[in-house]
Amino acid sequence: MGAFEWPWQYSFPPFFTVQVHAKTKEQQLATWKELVLNYQKHMCQALLNIAEDTPLFDNKEISRKLSPDGRLWVMEELAKTGHAATVDKRKQQWEVYWHTLDEWSNILYDWAVANGMTNTVCTTFELVAGDTTVGEEFHGLDEGVLTKALKVLESRGKCEIIVLDDGSGVKFF
Repeated sequence: MGAFEWPWQYSFPPFFTVQVHAKTKEQQLATWKELVLNYQKHMCQALLNIAEDTPLFDNKEISRKLSPDGRLWVMEELAKTGHAATVDKRKQQWEVYWHTLDEWSNILYDWAVANGMTNTVCTTFELVAGDTTVGEEFHGLDEGVLTKALKVLESRGKCEIIVLDDGSGVKFF
């Protein structure tokens, strides 16, 4: 993939210092949340280590970076809306969902219905890397995120997750 196109706000230096004025801090948080979701979506990556100085948090062009506390603040706020979940106890490694798991489950189910895939077993590999899903938003999705979205569907009685010899599959209802 090519370089990520940063929004104009990214080069604005106060953007990197957590603001104290409530209204400004609220705007700052909204901008960071949008940036994290767009960056992860563009990179097609679910996992984000906030301890690493990735281009997301470290803008070398203007020599500014978001502090570790600022990074944690953004991620915890994303978690409150269902757009992120911590993977470790230290809260350094995060799964980022540019669609919430509920939204992903709806996207998957709508695809299954629209493509006549109900009452048919497909592998998780087919869903994220198969020829029939090229061009779908979930094509290339992290399999861990896919499984979590399928578990949401399974809890609603709209699918059954099946363990296969060489991986896992799903049967949509």
